[in-house]
Amino acid sequence: MNYLSTRDKSLNFNFKDVFLRGLAPDGGLFLPSEIKSYTKPELKNLSKLSYPDLAVEVIFNFCSDNLSKDELRSVIKNAYKNFENKEVVSIKKVGNINLLELYHGPTLAFKDIAMQVIGNMYDQLKVTEKKPVNVVVATSGDTGSAAIAALNNRKNINLFVLHPHNKISNVQRKIMTTIGSNNIFNIAIEGTFDDCQKIVKDLFNENDFREKINMSGVNSINWARIICQIVYYFYAFFFLGKEKISFSVPTGNFGDVYAGYVAKKMGLPINKLIVATNENDILQRVINTGEYKPDKVKPSLSPSMDIQVSSNFERLLFYILKEDDQKVSSLMKSLKDKGAFKLGNEEINEIKKDFKAEKISDNEILSIIKDVYEKEKFIIDPHTATAFGAIKKSGETNDTVALGTAHPYKFLETVKKATGENLKAPHQLEKFIDKDEKFDIIENNNEKIKKYILNKIQ
Repeated sequence: MNYLSTRDKSLNFNFKDVFLRGLAPDGGLFLPSEIKSYTKPELKNLSKLSYPDLAVEVIFNFCSDNLSKDELRSVIKNAYKNFENKEVVSIKKVGNINLLELYHGPTLAFKDIAMQVIGNMYDQLKVTEKKPVNVVVATSGDTGSAAIAALNNRKNINLFVLHPHNKISNVQRKIMTTIGSNNIFNIAIEGTFDDCQKIVKDLFNENDFREKINMSGVNSINWARIICQIVYYFYAFFFLGKEKISFSVPTGNFGDVYAGYVAKKMGLPINKLIVATNENDILQRVINTGEYKPDKVKPSLSPSMDIQVSSNFERLLFYILKEDDQKVSSLMKSLKDKGAFKLGNEEINEIKKDFKAEKISDNEILSIIKDVYEKEKFIIDPHTATAFGAIKKSGETNDTVALGTAHPYKFLETVKKATGENLKAPHQLEKFIDKDEKFDIIENNNEKIKKYILNKIQ
C-alpha cells in the first residue's frame, strides 16, 4: 500500500512512514493510493467476526506492507485487553435512537479505540530502536488523555500534550495532569485548541526541528487514527442487520466522521453521515453553503468540539475535487493567505450526496440531555447530545446510529445543570480525582514551545 499527499499525488510513502510522520512533508495529509471495496459476499463473511477480529481484517488493508496479519493481531489483542467490554464497543436502544457506545476504554472516550492501537504499533513497528521518539499532540480534551494512557511509561517515547488553558472540563484536565510519569509533559497553551493544533502543524513543517527531536504525532491527522475508527462503523452495521443505515457523529476535527466516509468507500451501505456540530459551526456552514471560513472559537458545553479549523476536511476535499491535488493545494493556500475558501455548487452537491450537517446550541444540548434522562432514565454526555439533536433536525430518524463519544462523568457540571444529578465517578476515573496536578502554562508561541521541548529531552 502506497500513500500520497492530498497536495501532491506524486509523493510515495509506506505505512510506517505515514504512521511516524503524521503530516506529509508538503503540509498535506496522507491518503492511500487505493481503497479496497468489499463485495456483498465479503461483507457477509466479515459480519461473523468479533470486534477484535474485524479490526484485524479492516485495518490490515492499510498496513500490510509493514505489518503481518499475525503482528497486527497481536497489536489489536494488546490494545483492547483492558477494555470494559470484550467487544470493545456496545450498541443499545435509547428511545428510537441506536446509541453506539465508544467509551469503554481506559479514559472513557472514543479516542481510546484508536490510541491504544497506536501505542502498541509504536512497539510492534520498532520505531524507537535507533533513537527516542518525541510525540507532540494537541488536544481539545480527550485526545490528550487517550494518548497518555497509550504511551505512559513506554520506553524511549516522550509525549508532549498541548491543551487550551481553562477551555476543557476539569475531569478531562485531571486525567491528563495527574499522571506523574517521567515521559509525559502537559502544556496548557494560553489560547484555543486551534492554536494548539496550529503549533503542532507548524512544528511538523519545520523539517530541521522535526528531524532533530525525531518528532511523531497522534492527532486525528495521523492516518492510523482514521483506520482504527473505520472498524466500528462496520461493526454497528453488522450488529443492526439493516440494509442501509445512517450515522450521526459529534464532529470537531472531522476525523471520526471521515472514517465513516472511508467505510462507505469500502462498500459499507451507509445512507448519510450526519455531521453534528456545536456553535463552532464551520462544518455546517461549508457543507450547506460551500464557504470554509474559520471564525473565532466560541467556548461551549461540548468543549471537545470547540474547533474552527477542521483539519481532516482536507481529506474529503481531495475526493470531492476528483483527486486533483493542485486544486486542494490552491484551496489550502487560499485558507492560509486569505483566511477562507469557497466551493462551487458542483462540489457542494457532491458533499451532500454523503453528508448532512446540523448545528446544536448549548441550550439545545442541555434540553436534549434533560429529555433523554427524563424519558429514558439514561444520561448522555454533551457531545453525544449533539448527535441526538442532529438526528432529529436532519430527519434521518430511521435506522440511524448516534456515536456516543464520551462518558457523561467527564462533563459533570453540564450533566448536573441539565439533570440535577451528581454522577458517581466510574472506577476507571476514581484514581484521578484527588491526585495533584502537574502542568506548565505557556503562551501561544512556537519558539517557546520548541525551547520547552528541547529542555525536557536534553
